[in-house]
Amino acid sequence: MENMKKELLTRFTRYVKTWTTSNQENADNGIIPSEEREADFAKTLAQELKEIGLTDVHISDNSYVCGRLPASKGYEKAPAIGLLAHMDTVAEVSGKDVKPNVIENYDGKKLSIGNGIILDPEKDEELAEAKGQTIITTDGSTLLGADDKAGISAIMTAIAKIVSDESIKHGTIEIIFSPDEETGHGMDFVPTDWLTAKQCYTLDGGKEAELEVECFNAYKSEISFTGISMHTGTARPGMVNAISMAAAFLSMLPHNESPETTDGYQGFYAPMDISGHIENSKVTLYLRDFSTEGMQKRLDTVAALAKAVEYKFPGGKTQVAHTKQYLNMKEELDKNPAVVEKLIKATELAGAKPTFNPIRGGTDGSRLSEMGIPTPNVFTGGHNFHSRSEWASLDQMMTAVKTVIELVKLWAEDK
Repeated sequence: MENMKKELLTRFTRYVKTWTTSNQENADNGIIPSEEREADFAKTLAQELKEIGLTDVHISDNSYVCGRLPASKGYEKAPAIGLLAHMDTVAEVSGKDVKPNVIENYDGKKLSIGNGIILDPEKDEELAEAKGQTIITTDGSTLLGADDKAGISAIMTAIAKIVSDESIKHGTIEIIFSPDEETGHGMDFVPTDWLTAKQCYTLDGGKEAELEVECFNAYKSEISFTGISMHTGTARPGMVNAISMAAAFLSMLPHNESPETTDGYQGFYAPMDISGHIENSKVTLYLRDFSTEGMQKRLDTVAALAKAVEYKFPGGKTQVAHTKQYLNMKEELDKNPAVVEKLIKATELAGAKPTFNPIRGGTDGSRLSEMGIPTPNVFTGGHNFHSRSEWASLDQMMTAVKTVIELVKLWAEDK
């Protein structure tokens, strides 16, 4: 077990040093992968799968790494399962030149990791709970990339163990490492024609034993404002300032329903981008809600507020475009209870007590579930994602590895 832990740490620190930040604009324009560096990482991962011993490995045209491990002899009729993780990291914080710092037997005290960033266990309960564990931090200048290279590391380490240990019996195991999850396009070109598994698991979660079986319904709303440009010296009364229209719209959004004022099962309106000039301006919003009814109300509210801006600025025009991003996975998982039941049992067999929290976001599993392939999300031991204060626990990552192995065994029992 100790050798496997060392292999896991080696993989993880190597992966996070690989720059794989994705590009939202490119992805929104249908360019997948959105950056060539994701394609380069895909080649590395495909080669590693081959070195582990998988013979059925390929990279799709859109840089999805696909690897299949055939069933153990006598287990060919066991249900196939899929394991997924994503290769890219978020663009909001730099993912270039990551310098992981490994701290063995963490003493439970404050950590000054660099760049003025202090990790304080008194303010971070999950960090306090990691006392005595091996944790990996950044140097404060970048994110770490545990989201989702901890997931990739756990899958790789588990598969290497399964291949090398003939006592671990298994059905067919299919692995997909995807690009552009962080841009919301991770499943746009997922090779479902290659995938035979009727149930999958994403390893893209957080603290140890936390299992995620429900998530937001998610829409993106783009509100365009058209004004009337005139010289500012002679603007009265004809000018209509599209920038002012956009500002007025944003001021109407309920502040107590923003990301920074909500938690748990509360939804929100999240302004993500504002751009433009006097004649044309644009606001991009993310809408999130756990219920279908709640989401419809949010869509209707955005349309009503845009119309109100037109009344406030005579002569100005607004246009609203809504784009569905993903839906709550819970409905599909409720139809297939064994998928979650086996995950719960596998986590327990790995020595941890499962906990459940709704995902205040989405995963590739959200999209796959929407496509009819139930896909809950599994913890990886990563914490404080999308920030320079991101850290990961090697011990918790190892529990994820054990959970995958136990999950594989449980599905093999259905032969």
